[in-house]
Amino acid sequence: MTKLDTSTDTQTAMQEFGRRARAAARQIRNASGHAKAQALLAMADLITERGETLKRQNALDLDAARQNGLAEAMVERLALTDKTLAGMAEGLRQIAAMPDPVGSLGPTTTRPNGMRVAQMRVPLGVIGIIYESRPNVTIDAAALCLKSGNATILRGGSEAFHSNQALGAIIQEGLARANLPAHAVQVVDTIDRAAVGEMITMTDYIDVIVPRGGKGLIERLSREAKVPLIKHLDGNCHIYLDKAADPAKAHDVVVNAKTYRYGICGTMETLLVHADVANSLLPPIAATLTGKDVELRGCERTREILPTALPATEADWETEYLEPILAVRIVDTIDQAMEHIERYSSQHTESIITEDLGAATRFQREVDSSSVYVNLPTCFADGFEYGLGAEIGISTNRLHARGPVGLEGLTTMKWVLTGEGQLRG
Repeated sequence: MTKLDTSTDTQTAMQEFGRRARAAARQIRNASGHAKAQALLAMADLITERGETLKRQNALDLDAARQNGLAEAMVERLALTDKTLAGMAEGLRQIAAMPDPVGSLGPTTTRPNGMRVAQMRVPLGVIGIIYESRPNVTIDAAALCLKSGNATILRGGSEAFHSNQALGAIIQEGLARANLPAHAVQVVDTIDRAAVGEMITMTDYIDVIVPRGGKGLIERLSREAKVPLIKHLDGNCHIYLDKAADPAKAHDVVVNAKTYRYGICGTMETLLVHADVANSLLPPIAATLTGKDVELRGCERTREILPTALPATEADWETEYLEPILAVRIVDTIDQAMEHIERYSSQHTESIITEDLGAATRFQREVDSSSVYVNLPTCFADGFEYGLGAEIGISTNRLHARGPVGLEGLTTMKWVLTGEGQLRG
């Protein structure tokens, strides 16, 4: 693993990371699909073989996080469990088995002069990943960048330092086993925050930054970055229970959307309920949620049905809690539901529960978020669940990628023209 020279200042050291990444990018974009798959499969095997070592390193981070008073939702994100490690290894194997996007051609058209025109998928170049808490991002990001032919510089948060260094060692060994350049994936091993400030301005070396972390981090990067960002600020996700919702389906989807995991960006934070079904649907849903220690905050009409709910304020409609808290509002029409989403949503993920095809179609066409579901919990907002193998992040940008960003989101297109000596007259 590349090490920072502690005798060198952070700016100079990060510039060296950039130079090495740029050099590696030229090699990795031409690497064979076989070699990239070999590296990924080797990493998957190493994660399986070294699970206990990884958990021991992770325990150092978990102990420090609790001593430092990190919120329990953030501690949950930090943990490497047997299930997490198995998921990481499976994600690597899925990505290895996927078609290599690099060099694939789009439709070819033949011009009147016989010249053939097409677009070829190519890597973005060098991708910088800045992330907090979740050490699985180290593997997901490395795998997706490698498979898509990009070099990457990974700068994880200080709270996952030991975990990230251990995973970085596995990445380096996987690259070596496939005879790929070591600097194709570099894990920065400093917790100096100046490294982040330097990365986001290194336009000579980094082509795009993908931030994975809290709203504060991403707001800061949005203000200060000179390198383009693929990002989302937060996940203020909604479910709307339509008047044609199936009661059992509504109950199960809502409970899953809120309680699957509180600390992920796809967790439902606001529940909207059509007035015609609020009296029948809300009490059983509320009973299950309160039984799971979820605090309910409701509008006045909600509190008439659920007197124990706390009064919801304007701030509740705007908040990504990442905690066992849910805001509930009763609406009179699907239009009111969509207006609420338009005003308060972070354009991440929204869902409608309905048996009315017309309502479902309207919701998916008119709600302007990066993912819009019918009869599904918002916690499906994940690249693995979309069949992408893994994701490098979820984007609410309109350019360049939107929603979970997998392999294609880490590539761009170049025009390729082929002829037989035609001349422009």
